Amino acid sequence: MNIDGKSILITGGTGSFGNAFVSRLLSKHKPARVIIYSRDEMKQWQMQLKFNNDDRLRFFIGDIRDCDRIKMATRGVDYVVHAAAMKIVPIAEYNPFECVKTNVIGAMNLIEACIENGVKNIVALSTDKASSPSNLYGATKLTSDKLFIAGNAYRGHGGPVFSVVRYGNVMGSRGSVIPFFLDLNKDIDTPITNSEMTRFLIDLDQGIDLVETAIDNSLGGEIFVRKIPSVKIVDLAKLLRPNNQIKIVGMRPGEKLHEQMISIEDAPFTYEYADYYKIIPAIVNDRCKIKAFVSGGKKVSESFTYDSLKNKDWVNLVDLKKWISQKKQDFEKL
Repeated sequence: MNIDGKSILITGGTGSFGNAFVSRLLSKHKPARVIIYSRDEMKQWQMQLKFNNDDRLRFFIGDIRDCDRIKMATRGVDYVVHAAAMKIVPIAEYNPFECVKTNVIGAMNLIEACIENGVKNIVALSTDKASSPSNLYGATKLTSDKLFIAGNAYRGHGGPVFSVVRYGNVMGSRGSVIPFFLDLNKDIDTPITNSEMTRFLIDLDQGIDLVETAIDNSLGGEIFVRKIPSVKIVDLAKLLRPNNQIKIVGMRPGEKLHEQMISIEDAPFTYEYADYYKIIPAIVNDRCKIKAFVSGGKKVSESFTYDSLKNKDWVNLVDLKKWISQKKQDFEKL
């Protein structure tokens, strides 16, 4: 990814992804500016201290729901990574209006701002829950994905390139299952919603790699899906809390038993690469354009789906335990 001398804006930039992405940008690249756009001034202040007041960093207080503010923030920006979202499934179920305002209206505002200000490339972070959604969060993220894909039709000739990256649960991020289990009182049973539940797991570096892949390779409208391993939640609970009993507490509102990142409806437009899958936009019907979009990929079967139960790749629990031990101090800071 060559962004040397360029300006990059990260919405929701004070989150787990934003902190990790900024660390890579500042250590491995030479951007002119990295703009953090978010609502929480305390997190911005903490982030400023964390990166020793690096003069390439800019902090911009604003809400993705505020179209005028995001238009101001994207002036002179070359690249945008859109990480701002309401993400917690039960909270979205009980606050649907707020979730729609952030995840859907916020996406529309950003697309409009990027087109108006001539941003070069925009990558939106999505989620496994956007594939065949069963909850409001997933439905809003699917809508957001569709909006960013459609942004390529609104941009006009030579306008911004919009693409989407989709991956599963980020290990160690705020609100994720690993720190949740580690933070539980050591004397209580470990709550599990269903003993058969599976999830995809990805670390932040893999997520950032996928964003860089999208920036380097997107023609506009693709969904990049990282290949990642699955884990049974009950195995994860036993690994993290071996001395505690498992307590089945039942499924939460909108919760899935297994996660999916590519549905059977997406299969006709999906191509496989070494480390990821790519769903090309369904509206591409020109053979020359399709060839450019595919670019060395292998078409999957018509019956293909990518879900956490049928996944061929499963987490090595011994390696995961070592990783958790190395990262435990980071979890305590969340």
